Amino acid sequence: MEELGTGVAVEQEEGEEVVLQVEGPGEEAEVGEDLCLEEEESPPLIVPGLKIRYMNSDEAASDHLEAEIEEESRDGDSSEEEEASGNVGQPYNALLQSLISSKASTREIPLRKKRKISHTDTSTVEQKGGTSRGTKVEAKGEVDIDVVDEAEEGATVVPEDLAGAEDVDGDEDGTFQLCCTFLALLTATALDPFEVHFANPDDNLLSRRLKAITDNKWSLRKMSNPLVGNIELLVPDVDGPQEVLSSRWRGPEDFKLKRRLVAPTTRLMPQFNDLEGSLAPHISNCQDLLFCSRSTGNAESLRKLTCLHALNHIFKTRDRVIKDNARLSREQGSDELELRDQGFTRPKVLMLLPTRQSCVKAVETITALCEPEQQENKKRFQDSYVEAEEKFSDDKPEDFRELFGGNDDDMFRLGMKFTRKTVKYFSQFYNSDIIFASPLGLRMAIGSEDAKKQDYDFLSSIEILVIDQADAMLMQNWEYITYIFEHLNLQPKEAHGCDFSRVRNWYLDSNAKHLRQSIVLSAFNTPELNNLYSRHMNNVAGKVKFTSPHGGAIEDLPLRIVQTFSRYTSDSPSTDPDTRFKYFTTAIVPSLIRHTKSSTAEGGQGTLVFIPSYLDFVRMRNYFSTSSTTQNISFGSISEYTSVRDVARARSHFFSGRHSILLYTERAHHFRRYQIRGVKKVIMYGLPDSPIFYREIVGGYLGTSVNEGKSEIGDIGVRVVFSKWDALKLERVVGTKRFGTMLGSKGGDTFDFV
Repeated sequence: MEELGTGVAVEQEEGEEVVLQVEGPGEEAEVGEDLCLEEEESPPLIVPGLKIRYMNSDEAASDHLEAEIEEESRDGDSSEEEEASGNVGQPYNALLQSLISSKASTREIPLRKKRKISHTDTSTVEQKGGTSRGTKVEAKGEVDIDVVDEAEEGATVVPEDLAGAEDVDGDEDGTFQLCCTFLALLTATALDPFEVHFANPDDNLLSRRLKAITDNKWSLRKMSNPLVGNIELLVPDVDGPQEVLSSRWRGPEDFKLKRRLVAPTTRLMPQFNDLEGSLAPHISNCQDLLFCSRSTGNAESLRKLTCLHALNHIFKTRDRVIKDNARLSREQGSDELELRDQGFTRPKVLMLLPTRQSCVKAVETITALCEPEQQENKKRFQDSYVEAEEKFSDDKPEDFRELFGGNDDDMFRLGMKFTRKTVKYFSQFYNSDIIFASPLGLRMAIGSEDAKKQDYDFLSSIEILVIDQADAMLMQNWEYITYIFEHLNLQPKEAHGCDFSRVRNWYLDSNAKHLRQSIVLSAFNTPELNNLYSRHMNNVAGKVKFTSPHGGAIEDLPLRIVQTFSRYTSDSPSTDPDTRFKYFTTAIVPSLIRHTKSSTAEGGQGTLVFIPSYLDFVRMRNYFSTSSTTQNISFGSISEYTSVRDVARARSHFFSGRHSILLYTERAHHFRRYQIRGVKKVIMYGLPDSPIFYREIVGGYLGTSVNEGKSEIGDIGVRVVFSKWDALKLERVVGTKRFGTMLGSKGGDTFDFV
């Protein structure tokens, strides 16, 4: 207990810092300075580590009002103990002012050293944005606009951030702060997931969980939630079943948020909806998350939730480092002081996004949550990423507009750095807190295997990974995703200014990949996502998968169409492409030939063959071109690589009947959503990943032919080829209740639906 004059007491534990604000002549004591308080008839008293901020009357009134507003915006569940502390402190304000007024008037207290802030013209600054090497990458014939040329600053917070140490919240390590009214703010750290998972994990529990993960021992709990569907929770099996977080959170007040985030979050998300309230406990508790029900309707809620969690993590990490920096400066020469508060490099959050427009949405959400006073290089960001011009016709579906609206460039990377009042765009990777990138952009930044200096050290300390619209990335190049995961949280090849005495032990032990939180958001589940979930999402806090039951796309068709599903036997996924090709050419192609010969000359046959894989597309195109069986069949083809001119020619010939068959790939439909006319029959070489594609091709194309009078309802039809390895796709098309029977039925291999 430290006494301040007569009747004034401040409770201060060893190593804690106490901040006291009173009215005065407008200056501030130095950080960490020992302050001497005197009275006329009492000896001077030294209060170690006490900081006094003097303010004139206008500043005091303004500060007091801001303090009241800040208190009102905080969680309404403040304890009675905190309120009592605030009430008791008010009578001492006037007393303290009288104690130090004479001291301040004689200027015996040193004046505050004011930090100069240079205002940079954001329109002319040439900061570069992604690669540590500053290499220029040619993309689409243009110079890469995201390249950055900036010196590394190291993993520790830079000196310009230290000026913010006095403003750091004390809510995550239980320190006391006395602001104007001696309001004591104490938050229990034992329940803060940041402390439990990242900052101070229990070594014994951590080692046992790591061993359970190594031995592949998981405790499985399955739940059904009417709000979000089916939940599968896996936690390392250390002491039998573990507690399951099944309660729904009401709003942001249930988060352990930094104080500066409370007011903006309350304005943006005053209450959690059903989805947000169900996901928030798992996200806040640092568990890996695979969510397979993303849609255009819930995209904004998911974005706000993940951005809030990432921003909260960055602020807690930054403030912890700043506090420890200040503590080290006060306790120089202490051999017993060991502060481990950081990783090898500064970047802590990685967001993988499909397009620049999706990056714009994430950045706008983050800036709305943190409300920075300054945004450096914002004009460059807007010029490089924002496109306001509408470029699609009205017939494009909603999911297509969300993905490809705005700037749909899929080659980008952007570093973002946070200081006390500023957000800086296009910061060098090693100076950034968040890295936004597309899979292609990040893969280019890392460099090829043959590069002389392949650099992925900036991924060594990623603690939160967010992948949004993972289903769209399946249509880009999924190998980039797996490559990035394989290079996350590896031991760095260079130091990059790292102070290894402050690196957390689980980094040094190469266990960072098991403490990293991975959040993957997708519209549907796929084998690729399941593989990612099994191999690379092995968090000591556990992992959770959200899936929804499907009614089936066949129930959403506008017409009553005969749909025939043909199952073939396949022994393994590796041999499935060959088995499928053999079945198609022996069972499906002969019926095509017979139908072609019996079709009338007017209008042609009008059969569209939908092929999901480009490799299978090339194989089928070569077969139709060279096989003697199909030599009398005229066909056209459209893939994602077909030129605009050739696409127009193929569509025209198919509609006119000059080509009786059109080969069409899933990726071509994903990127273009062509409205193909003249379709009378659809044959699916394989099911599409997205059930939306099934509705658009079967219901849309065939429905258009009927509406235009080109076909009768009895003449159109669908035939689908599938195997047991198409289980996830089949479930989305025929429904959860039907697909199990179709996969295991022994009564036959053909299933008809009307």
